[in-house]
Amino acid sequence: QVQLAESGGGLVQAGGSLRLSCAASGRTFSSGTMGWFRQAPGKEREFVATMRSGSTYYTDSVKGRFTISRDNAKNMVYLQMNSLKPEDTAVYYCAATVGTATILRKHYNYWGQGTQVTVSA
Repeated sequence: QVQLAESGGGLVQAGGSLRLSCAASGRTFSSGTMGWFRQAPGKEREFVATMRSGSTYYTDSVKGRFTISRDNAKNMVYLQMNSLKPEDTAVYYCAATVGTATILRKHYNYWGQGTQVTVSA
């Protein structure tokens, strides 16, 4: 059984920073794909960032502000979020797949429970 657990969310002012963490247990994903998604109230869950074998990809709205990284030895994935904007407010989800890197949420097999990020104006 694979489990993903996010942490690090909270309330921050616009322009501030947060670092989200995702702890994976049950199996290792050192060779797999890890991703971050987010869901704002009343909206669909959307892709934010993905990482596989050192290669990363971001949605346009976070490029230059967010950075995805991983520590395989600790089975951890991180999302460093800088220059936060009110429109970044959402529940952020960590996801994993043994497949190739993808922005499509349907290809991710494992999901965390989410962590709330609120950015005030």
